[in-house]
Amino acid sequence: MTCAIPLIDTLRAMADPTRLRMMRLLASMELAVGELAQVLGQSQPRVSRHVRILCDAQLAERRREGAWVFLRAAGTASRVAPPLVGAVAQLLVAAEATDPQFAAQCAEDRAHLGAIRDARQTHAQDYFARHAAEWDRLRSLHIADGPVEAALMAMLAGRTGLGRLLDVGTGTGRMAELFADSAAHITALDRSPDMLRLARTRLQHLPAGKVELVQGDFAQLPFAAASFDTLLFHQVLHYAQAPEAVLAEAARVTAPGGRIAVVDFAAHDREDLRTQHAHARLGFADAQIAALFAGAGFAPLAERALAGTDLIVKIWTAERRAPTGEGSA
Repeated sequence: MTCAIPLIDTLRAMADPTRLRMMRLLASMELAVGELAQVLGQSQPRVSRHVRILCDAQLAERRREGAWVFLRAAGTASRVAPPLVGAVAQLLVAAEATDPQFAAQCAEDRAHLGAIRDARQTHAQDYFARHAAEWDRLRSLHIADGPVEAALMAMLAGRTGLGRLLDVGTGTGRMAELFADSAAHITALDRSPDMLRLARTRLQHLPAGKVELVQGDFAQLPFAAASFDTLLFHQVLHYAQAPEAVLAEAARVTAPGGRIAVVDFAAHDREDLRTQHAHARLGFADAQIAALFAGAGFAPLAERALAGTDLIVKIWTAERRAPTGEGSA
């Protein structure tokens, strides 16, 4: 368990104008250390020293993603800020409202933050431009995204909300964006740092703390048991060499009564998707998915087929059964 930091150490950590500026920036969004250095107009080693002080005081948290190190306000991941951290955040809001000089500096920093957002967008556009032809060829084989998204939203509707949502293989972050209003919190996981950067660009307009981006493997999810109420695999499961192991991991992190939705192709014979797009599985038959759900501890709920040119997109949903001995009385 993390030990509480004495008040005097918190005050010492705050006793620097650069660190106060950093705290206000992190209230808006998670930032790479290099991005912070760019906004603040300071060298990366100097900013790294300030990062260490804030993290040692538990006012901020580091998170590594590939070769990048990101910084976020403490409590962002758990969505519950420690009381002292919350008090500091409120103090800085009040300071910006009453101290014209501090307010002017914060406004200038946010203007520079806009440049960071624009740079991310440019990177995303360049990436899409390089891969557009490849993706267009794949999309031409199946139904457009719009009807699939509408069907998925309809199949996951009917409750008060999606609760804690894990978007496995988030890619560009489209699913996380689609369900941002329906979920209490979204964790967007992807193995690729490049994809996480694209997702970060798409999702950077959302409130800080609404979405957490995590680098990880769907076969070894870096989360505690029963961490999520809803799991989503959108065009991801066909990359799994062992889908039964992937769904077993999914079941482990799904709370009893939670739901899973798998969007993927129905079984097909397009071998070019295996050779050119690294698909480990050429879609799934309904019986396969039913067996995978049952083996992982999910009870099927509903399914839907959406036919395209060559490929049929299927949506399968299921509910996590309570482990033996935990059923309702």
